[in-house]
Amino acid sequence: MKITLLTYGSQGDVEPFAALAGGLVKAGLQVRLAAPQYFESLIDTDKIDFVGFPGDPHQLVQDLVDQAGNKWWRMVTSMAEFVLPLAVEVSQKSRAACADSDLILHSFLLTNIGYEIARELDIPDISAQTFPVFTSTSYFPAPVTPDLPLGGFYRRLTHGFVTQTFWQGSRLIYHWVRKKNPDLPPLTKWPFDPKNERQTPILYAFSPSVVHRPGDWPDHVHITGYWTPAEPGKWNPDQKLVEFINAGPPPITIAFGSTASRKMEGIYNKILEALTLANQRGIIVGENYNLETSSCMYRQTDYIPYDWLFKQSAAVIHHGGAGTTGKALKAGIPSIILPFTSDQPFWGRRVYKLGAGPKPIPSRKVTPAKLTQAIVTAIYDQGMRYRAKMIGNSIQGEDGVARAVNIIQSLLR
Repeated sequence: MKITLLTYGSQGDVEPFAALAGGLVKAGLQVRLAAPQYFESLIDTDKIDFVGFPGDPHQLVQDLVDQAGNKWWRMVTSMAEFVLPLAVEVSQKSRAACADSDLILHSFLLTNIGYEIARELDIPDISAQTFPVFTSTSYFPAPVTPDLPLGGFYRRLTHGFVTQTFWQGSRLIYHWVRKKNPDLPPLTKWPFDPKNERQTPILYAFSPSVVHRPGDWPDHVHITGYWTPAEPGKWNPDQKLVEFINAGPPPITIAFGSTASRKMEGIYNKILEALTLANQRGIIVGENYNLETSSCMYRQTDYIPYDWLFKQSAAVIHHGGAGTTGKALKAGIPSIILPFTSDQPFWGRRVYKLGAGPKPIPSRKVTPAKLTQAIVTAIYDQGMRYRAKMIGNSIQGEDGVARAVNIIQSLLR
């Protein structure tokens, strides 16, 4: 049996699919993974057939951060502007990748493409998402909308609104592309319409300990747990990093993943000031910005696995991406979340409601004083630290990849 996985986005969007692909191969299935060419190094190409998509995912992330922020209509515009020049080639490569498949599994940006190809080939498809989208509930609002105290009707309304915005926006983009490429087939139905005779199952790649399964979700919607890659066998930390960690109390890690913005250097400087005010050591992971650091700070621009680093840390300051949030929670330490765009505010609110971190500070409202207070809370609030540890223990006992593989195999049977 052959399965094709289709995904597009940042490293946080691709890495879970690489982990799932590895689990499927281990279960004896043939796997082809189509993802941005930029992330080929994340894929075990000796075991997994890889198809590279065009485009620079970092540009999409920067456009969402700098142009869209937390405005949903700007998010749609930014994604449309990025997708349009790539749509034809991505569509063609997706079809070629799926040509001999028995099942297609597709992520957020490739929802319509994956569903339509599956219909054309008359094979099953599965939607795989790293945040709760396309499934309405009265328990919490859609990730890109504010959490207002307006009850269950408002929450369900936000999900319907976001779903329709995505669907209608996708149709408009596809219609524009098809005008110039009439050989492309038309879009048919929305995969998640309750009236659709062919219901596409959804796998959510996050922990049920973090987002409890709402009672009003249908049976074909599953929360599997995080899809985490295996620990890198040949990786060893730099000796200077080990010496820094061992030279004092556990440091606070600053990790913004793939987040790119013209504002990042200013935010880093505010974080450094807050760490000094809170008398805390820190490790900065990522871009080599022009920052003035002291002996209490360590710079790590080379690759480092978050799973290892977070276990050495007292807390993590990050953007609230689904992957980084999951790894910080798994490590059992508090998260100080500075959300920029997309689903990041949702994860910030979720961590705060779980008691595993201070209230999130929107990136546009960051000040040294607010950060200092958040750092002090994360370090010294023993109740918060205990709750974070308990959630971490729960996540460590889960195997999201194995759970997802079992569901996929049952659908194939």
